[in-house]
Amino acid sequence: MILIDMHVHSNYSDGLLSVDSIAKAAKKRHLSFVSLTDHDTTEGLAPFMSACKENGMEGLQGIELSAESDFTLHILGFRIDRSNVELQKRLDEIRENRNIRNLKICKKLQDLGLDIQIEDVEALSKGQVIARPHIARLMMQKGYVSSMGEAFIKYIGYGGSAHVERTRLTAEECISLINGAGGLAVLAHPAQTYLDDEKMDQLLRRLKDNGLWGIEALYSGHSPEQTYKYLKIADRFDLYPTAGSDFHGSNSHGVELGIAVTEDFLPWARLGVKI
Repeated sequence: MILIDMHVHSNYSDGLLSVDSIAKAAKKRHLSFVSLTDHDTTEGLAPFMSACKENGMEGLQGIELSAESDFTLHILGFRIDRSNVELQKRLDEIRENRNIRNLKICKKLQDLGLDIQIEDVEALSKGQVIARPHIARLMMQKGYVSSMGEAFIKYIGYGGSAHVERTRLTAEECISLINGAGGLAVLAHPAQTYLDDEKMDQLLRRLKDNGLWGIEALYSGHSPEQTYKYLKIADRFDLYPTAGSDFHGSNSHGVELGIAVTEDFLPWARLGVKI
């Protein structure tokens, strides 16, 4: 068995660790390789790959995109060309829509009597992509909530008093962008869709027809039963199973870097990874 991790976030999006810290942590935990999959940005990939090289780690370029849906639907992209013009154009649009949403969330919180200013959120994010966890952390710092979970449930998550919907790409657009940038598209944490078997099959048929390459069968939040289920689904739909922790740092609620897999788990050459 080897340890790999194909789903990791840095402080270039909503993670807490720098890319250098991630590379060092992966080396310390003896991972065979690690992929950076920040939300809606490739800004961390160049320093991440440099940090991996400096620390003797095998690194893989990635990204995570949120798709438009009435349930949680995220698409991971691996081996992407970060210089792809169309990818960067659409990422700029996604980030601008995210910024507009953040302003609306802050305004709603202010209307509720909470002193949450976008400038303070920007300072907390240290200039990287601002996401709701940054707002939640500021709410914790100011004593409005006792945990990230409370911030989401009570205020900024679905059904919360300050929730604002995001403008997202369709799942097909996410896959097309990833494939167009030379990448491989993977359905992230399928259990978070909360779809029954029939609807999951319908989703996977649709996504596979549009170029989906894999499904994140091994995931830190999956039970053993769910892992077995998604491995069987991957086999049935001729999709490659991938493995990721969704590590964000100390705000990952006990999630550690690394998922154990067999050495023949994936076609490493297809990913451009040496195991």
